[in-house]
Amino acid sequence: MTAKDIYNQIKKKKSFLCVGLDTDINKLPACLSAESDPVYSFNKSIIDATVEYAVAYKPNLAFYESRGEQGWASLRKTVDYIRNHYPDIFLIADAKRGDIGNTSEMYAKTFFKTFDFDAVTLSPYMGKDTVEPFTKFSDKWSVLLALTSNPSANDFQYSEDKNGVCLFENVINISKEWGNINNIMYVVGATKAEMLAKIRKIIPNHFLLVPGIGAQGGSLQDVVTYGMNDMCGLLVNSSRAILYSDKTPNFMNAAAAEAKKTQTEMEKSLRKLQITNL
Repeated sequence: MTAKDIYNQIKKKKSFLCVGLDTDINKLPACLSAESDPVYSFNKSIIDATVEYAVAYKPNLAFYESRGEQGWASLRKTVDYIRNHYPDIFLIADAKRGDIGNTSEMYAKTFFKTFDFDAVTLSPYMGKDTVEPFTKFSDKWSVLLALTSNPSANDFQYSEDKNGVCLFENVINISKEWGNINNIMYVVGATKAEMLAKIRKIIPNHFLLVPGIGAQGGSLQDVVTYGMNDMCGLLVNSSRAILYSDKTPNFMNAAAAEAKKTQTEMEKSLRKLQITNL
């Protein structure tokens, strides 16, 4: 899937919403407790309810790995369901991997061949040789951590070199040469939206994956103002606000309503900035 393919889906759905499948078995509606695989049943329901408004889904691997074999089985069924029923969806493994070359080769095989994700989130801290095994896969994406929203991001990411350039800026400046706009995108937290303008000066044409709206408090309008380019260039993630908006048997309708509300705001932004031919 190329950047243009993603853009075409954005135009088609009038949305740049990514739904994060951070599925916590302890937060599922009680009505699913009798299901043989409640995590998969929940995911399937959420996907069916929101796919009209979403262009991407992003399972967070921690919520599956923590459950051992059961969790991996739930992930496998979730990925297969999306691939079989909604093949145009952009599918991101939120794994945040980053290791030496031969280990990265196995991680790349895991997510791109064994599970058939379109993209995987990576930490670029160890350098080019840890990312290169992922960029060797055609039509697959490396999503590099650039600037995160967590409270301790200040510990390292804003550290300045002798020229006053922040670490996160150097990471983007160097890593953008490891691929191109069709196989590398960057994670920038929505609660750091004002920094998107600075980031856009470095990478004006790359897609950005932006978590942090909704429950984490990030502003969609700020993200659009500072981060959107002429191909939209954004995949904005919402997880808890959609997943857990209701814990009754009506959870599907509640999730759909929350996703639609976000999509409606996204459509307004696309129209206002004349990003699409809407």
